[in-house]
Amino acid sequence: MILTGRVISPGYAEGKLLLLHEDFSFLGGVDVSTGRLRTNGGESLVGRVFAFPRGKGSTVGSYTLFDLKTKGLAPAAIINSEAETIVTTGAVISSIPLVDRLDLSLFCDGDNVRVDGYAGTVELTDVRLREVVTGIIVRDGKILGMERSNKVKYFKGKWGGVSGSIEKGESPLEAAVREAEEETGLHVRLLRRGESFFIRDGNIMWNVYPMLFEAKGEPVLNWEHFSCAWLRPEELLARDTVPRLDEVLRRLGQIL
Repeated sequence: MILTGRVISPGYAEGKLLLLHEDFSFLGGVDVSTGRLRTNGGESLVGRVFAFPRGKGSTVGSYTLFDLKTKGLAPAAIINSEAETIVTTGAVISSIPLVDRLDLSLFCDGDNVRVDGYAGTVELTDVRLREVVTGIIVRDGKILGMERSNKVKYFKGKWGGVSGSIEKGESPLEAAVREAEEETGLHVRLLRRGESFFIRDGNIMWNVYPMLFEAKGEPVLNWEHFSCAWLRPEELLARDTVPRLDEVLRRLGQIL
């Protein structure tokens, strides 16, 4: 699975990911004699691909990173949500690959990654990509909520919309219409397409294509669902839902 960001400092590196969820300062944040963090359990960043949202602190942090590099204690590469001047300068003068504009929620600590600081890409070598659609069917201001059965492979018992994989040769819209008809028996009319987005679940990365449909009549469920109900958006989201259903609804204009 390859994610594309922005090139800040060129180079190529690979290794295990060390992930922090807070902004980081190299000045004071790492022991320059060992390469171990002063937070996060004192983990070593030596030779790791170091991911954190954004740098902070004194501009001396740039030279702290360079000092780590000269001692052989630096990270192999850096990934940021948004690179700023301190970390950028330190990476460039230390010849450490740096890529930013990546969603760190898609990474897990310990991931095996390859950073291409020339192309601006990060490959998650053990993560598989699945292209899926999520169709939201509306009628008279309510959403058709669907409770997934125990016979499906993923998210058993969770509530969501109509969903399924995009088959070879299908467009996302074709897949969404097919899934809607298979799972509900309804004839649907497209109202809106939402921008696709990624969801990480273990070693699977879902690329989700949201679709909003209108339909008349009552659904006839197949084996993939236990039950269904016409619900207001807040009623659906109050149930035990599939991951990021709120984001699907937001991208389709069903919630703010």
